[in-house]
Amino acid sequence: MIGIRERGAGVLCAISSLPNEYGIGSLGDEAYEFARLLKKAGVKFWQVLPTVQTGFCDSPYQSVCCYSGNPYFIDLKALHRAGLLDEEELQSAVMPAGEIDYGALYERRFNLLRLAYARFNIKDRDFIAFVESREFDDYALFMSLKSRFGGTFDTLPDAYKFREKLAMLEFRRSVMKSDFLFWQFVQFVYFQQWGKLKAYVNSLGIKIIGDIPLYVAYDSSDVWAHPELFKLDRQLRPKAVAGVPPDYFSKTGQLWGNPLYDWDVMFEDGFDWWVKRIEKAKSQFDVIRIDHFRGLERYYSVPAGAEDATEGEWLPGPGVRLFYEIRRRCGDVDIIAEDLGETDAGVTRLMERTGFPGMKVLQFAFDGNPDNPYLPANFSENSVVYTGTHDNDTTLGYLNSLTDEQFADFKTQLRAALKSEGVVHPFVTREQTVWALNTCALASSAGIAVLPVQDVTCADGSARMNVPARPEGNWRYRLEAFPSRRSLALLKRAIEENYR
Repeated sequence: MIGIRERGAGVLCAISSLPNEYGIGSLGDEAYEFARLLKKAGVKFWQVLPTVQTGFCDSPYQSVCCYSGNPYFIDLKALHRAGLLDEEELQSAVMPAGEIDYGALYERRFNLLRLAYARFNIKDRDFIAFVESREFDDYALFMSLKSRFGGTFDTLPDAYKFREKLAMLEFRRSVMKSDFLFWQFVQFVYFQQWGKLKAYVNSLGIKIIGDIPLYVAYDSSDVWAHPELFKLDRQLRPKAVAGVPPDYFSKTGQLWGNPLYDWDVMFEDGFDWWVKRIEKAKSQFDVIRIDHFRGLERYYSVPAGAEDATEGEWLPGPGVRLFYEIRRRCGDVDIIAEDLGETDAGVTRLMERTGFPGMKVLQFAFDGNPDNPYLPANFSENSVVYTGTHDNDTTLGYLNSLTDEQFADFKTQLRAALKSEGVVHPFVTREQTVWALNTCALASSAGIAVLPVQDVTCADGSARMNVPARPEGNWRYRLEAFPSRRSLALLKRAIEENYR
């Protein structure tokens, strides 16, 4: 269908990781400054993690609504300038630098947003139009129910759990101003701010690569509003859940716990839910990365209640039929297929038929196998290469985990890979090796090379974003300052030398 249309270098940095004084990155001044720094370095792509409102374990891959915006990312200074927060309230949001404290954020941020909402003119014409579009009706009702009753949606009173029409109408009326319009307000503000930021980033010649998870969270407005699209029992509990079998990241596999799609039901209406999801993502991002793309060819089904993902079965997904329908209704969509992990001939055929570029990760490349698909000599221009992803350790963290003998072997193989790409880049220490690997990515034939911001700054393993299969302590990394002039100079030089 469509492959890479523009060659260039990118940087992966989650919005949450941007530095500011309010505990988590936002769509405010720091995002604009980061975009300007990328522009000065010659970067053409800014990749972010999912920008959705997080739910379970604060993971951007477990959202309360798959097309929502994260209220934590709302620029508080903009609310202050609009007269919705006073100076004292703005100062109350100041938090220490360093890792994100999601517990403190949850306790403080939503109270602050409610203060802003109390001063907001709900008769604003743009806001009325936003609400009347009904795009976020299910989300606002879902969040209102959670505000009132707590817990997960399957513990709600049956009238609300099963969305009985009269009960839902009465509930909506009872919480219209207190909750329903508040949750509409946070999405209204978020998407206003996101639209302005995206327009600015694009004006600098930079495209935003967005990230959408394959699956949605069980406790989400998506499942609650459309239970017929998922494999649930009569009590709306999952019959089986998503995961992946034992692999590089975990000996017992990864038990994600997401409900599985009922692809037969989705096929009957032309995959309408998925098409609308891609339409929404296309309006937010210039390029869409679909996480766990292989699950659209075959997906791993684990029995509900299993303790790990060792016992499961592979079942057929929608395959190319889904993407034909997406193209028919959405036109060309720039998509990156996250095809890491266990693949087979079926996944290869799907990649070929869609034409989407796959991903290559250099941290996986140097195992001594000359046929390793992640070696630069073995991948094509229609691919996106990374030194590592959000699921990997930082490159310096990874190198620090190697013994001296392993590190010496890694350097030998990396030098050979650089030589095969016609690059001379001296390096001895582990810190120098980080930039050698960065250079290898940029010098490769891949159409797009993306460096995690932690590898641009040469951060150690304490800056790791996520450890797969670890349920807590993830997604907390935050820059304490923007990349240094030296880091940006190294990046600019490497880009200029390899993207002439």
